[in-house]
Amino acid sequence: MAGKVGFIGLGAMGGPMARNLIGAGTPLVVHDIDAAKTAGLNAEVAHSAKEVASKVERTIVIVETTEQAQSVIRGIAEGAKAGHIVVCMSTIDPFAARALAEELAAKDIAMIDAPVSGGTGRAQSGELSVIVGGDAAIVARCKDLFDVMGSQTFHVGPLGSGLAMKLVNNMLVQVNTVAVAEALVLGVKAGLDPKTIYDVVKVSTGASAAWELRVPRILAGDYVPGGTVDISYKDQELETAFAKRLGVPLLLANVTQQVYQMARVQGLNKQDGSAIVKVFETLAGVTVKGS
Repeated sequence: MAGKVGFIGLGAMGGPMARNLIGAGTPLVVHDIDAAKTAGLNAEVAHSAKEVASKVERTIVIVETTEQAQSVIRGIAEGAKAGHIVVCMSTIDPFAARALAEELAAKDIAMIDAPVSGGTGRAQSGELSVIVGGDAAIVARCKDLFDVMGSQTFHVGPLGSGLAMKLVNNMLVQVNTVAVAEALVLGVKAGLDPKTIYDVVKVSTGASAAWELRVPRILAGDYVPGGTVDISYKDQELETAFAKRLGVPLLLANVTQQVYQMARVQGLNKQDGSAIVKVFETLAGVTVKGS
């Protein structure tokens, strides 16, 4: 589909995704509650979700929470014409997404869920995994956008399925991050060099995507956020609530969420998720960085 595209939410993920679309020649109408995030973009700036929707036929939404997504998408519905497509790329409650889609359908507005995975690095390089749920015909009409923002697109089922798949993936990463932090602190407390721990594990059976992503940050003491502790906590709240609705017991997601909560109590809310290592460092009386 040609024409301008709306883009709402220009944070750590949305900002580089929008820039990639602009770089590929897609004209954007953008909005963010933080006006500074729209500065420097070669895009038309709108002052509300309603205004964005009035100027485009497709609008991408990538905000942080379910409540924010509900507010933004209902704003889009106020300005959109019949036939508009909402592409919800936020990680939110799948049941809430389905309810929003029903509200929009009553106004002849289509919606698909298309959360992404890959972190800020792959957002910048345009190599995200785009995980989509929704009607196949609507998904096909947005493939041009997904091909710019990501290197792989998975259509995993009806609306809500993309979010369900994203929560499954995030649960694994967040649980594994806690295990990574525990293992590093245990090794350092035992007198092992942390860089040696990293080098051995990355070629051994303990290796994982979380190991590769988190340990270099911890060794460098680099906690500038990709995804924050707050976002990890929010995602685990989504995972555990979703599982309750489905009647599925989750042991590790519930237990490890308390580690993220402990990190929040320590004031680490806006640091990268790997900063949870500081919880275990405090408890064990060691520091991984510089050991």
